[in-house]
Amino acid sequence: MKLDGKVALITGAGTGIGAAIAKRFVTDGAKICITGRRQQMLDEVARSLPAGTVAACAGDVTKLEDVRRIVDGALAFGGKLDVLVNNAAIDPGGTTVVDIDPELWHSVLETNVTGPMYMMKAAIPHMTKGGGGSIINIASLGGLRCLPGMPAYCTSKAALIMLTQQVALDFGPSKIRCNVVCPGGTRTAMLEKSLSPLADVLGTDLDGVFKCIASMVPLRRTANPDEITGICSYLASDDSTFMTGSVLLLDGGAAIVDVAGAAVSNAGVRWGV
Repeated sequence: MKLDGKVALITGAGTGIGAAIAKRFVTDGAKICITGRRQQMLDEVARSLPAGTVAACAGDVTKLEDVRRIVDGALAFGGKLDVLVNNAAIDPGGTTVVDIDPELWHSVLETNVTGPMYMMKAAIPHMTKGGGGSIINIASLGGLRCLPGMPAYCTSKAALIMLTQQVALDFGPSKIRCNVVCPGGTRTAMLEKSLSPLADVLGTDLDGVFKCIASMVPLRRTANPDEITGICSYLASDDSTFMTGSVLLLDGGAAIVDVAGAAVSNAGVRWGV
């Protein structure tokens, strides 16, 4: 129960990684406020958790008035705010800077960068008054490595990494810690939707698509959402009180791979053999 007594606010908590973090935080002793754009999804997550441990407040992180209402709701529920997890994101792809619709570009940047900025803008003053806190931003391996046809997503996640470090620098004296977690391929409904067009191209099903994209990852698989939650619980806890500005990869080793070398290894041979 290393989060006993903590109050956390988690965005994008209706599905996927956000819902998994919500459940892990409650298991570890926290009270949580969960938010997302769809009240029905939030209510489903809330019903899966013990009564009194969770409040659900629907809203859009790209709208500052919604953000302020969400933060006020978390404070009303928990009496304070110790932890903020910025997980809400969208990941449309399949285009380039030449072809992308400017409205789509702005939508991705607003959700994935401006949204977390608004949440931190609203939450940090309350965390400071409470003596400090921990902010956990969920970026992506795509913020450090390029993904084909995803300029807006990769740019947004790279920006979130830098924003994390800027906040860590500016608010460290106020005892606000800010770290960023960068998952690799994680099997969520959002990623399944993004990858589903590949099934026809590859002549397989979704399981085959995920097997294909994991074939050159050292662990040879994608992650489950639950596997992203442990590091988030650690960052939310007092075990990580001297950690801020860190960029933490949970990618099955994908970032260490040279694609040419991985192709050779995947073929079952070694260099020079």
